[in-house]
Amino acid sequence: MRLKDKIAIVVGAGQVPGDTIGNGRAAAVLFAREGARLVLVDRNHESALETQALVEAEGGNCITVQADVSHAEDCRKFVDATLEAYGRIDILHNNVGIGAGDDDILNLAEESWDRIMAVNLKGMFLSCRSVLPSMRERRSGAIVNISSIAAVCSASMVAYKTSKAGVNALTHQIASENAKHNIRVNAIMPGLMNTPMAIEGIARSKGIPKEELIRRRDAAVPLGGKMGTAWDVAYAALFLASDEARFITGAILPVDGGQSARIG
Repeated sequence: MRLKDKIAIVVGAGQVPGDTIGNGRAAAVLFAREGARLVLVDRNHESALETQALVEAEGGNCITVQADVSHAEDCRKFVDATLEAYGRIDILHNNVGIGAGDDDILNLAEESWDRIMAVNLKGMFLSCRSVLPSMRERRSGAIVNISSIAAVCSASMVAYKTSKAGVNALTHQIASENAKHNIRVNAIMPGLMNTPMAIEGIARSKGIPKEELIRRRDAAVPLGGKMGTAWDVAYAALFLASDEARFITGAILPVDGGQSARIG
């Protein structure tokens, strides 16, 4: 019960279909197991409802809101729904991110750049900004943004890498501005993860079997030669969202099996 009686918004609580669980859904299920009451936000409402069914099957308490975080009015909508249902906001878990259509700089379409930046970076800005007035009023809150080790490691996707580097910088800035309000803001940089978005999406875009993609990705991980799972990210997020991390803000935590340790 590390989040007992906490009110947590999980943005990106749905997932694409696949053989495994995604980061947002795993965080939602784990937060509920640890005592949080949840607001599950996703552009795909049906997928958010699937997460809600999993949470409620274990006795958890949650509502769902359909929203696109790249639109300010949608962010206001899920904040208003949270305050109406639960009266306050203790935690914002920001999980939304895309990479489809990305490429090297000479082949990247302007439209793909704009879409990736709108979701990955602007969406983080808008969702964080939307919860801060309520958190400041109560002088309490924790925000966890999901970035990527692509922000600091070599990557072939220029828009995704740049957007995630922006998430790290945004996290530092919001943490600095809001420490005086007793609001903590941290980010997690997942490495290679065995999640539906990664495996299903990349295998399809590269035209290779999932089994071969998994083998290649496993081989690139220093720790045990195996990718992490969404639960690894969720447990890191649980710690940063909990009162156990009450003296931690502005941190960028790699959850990557040692990949980013290769820098330098």
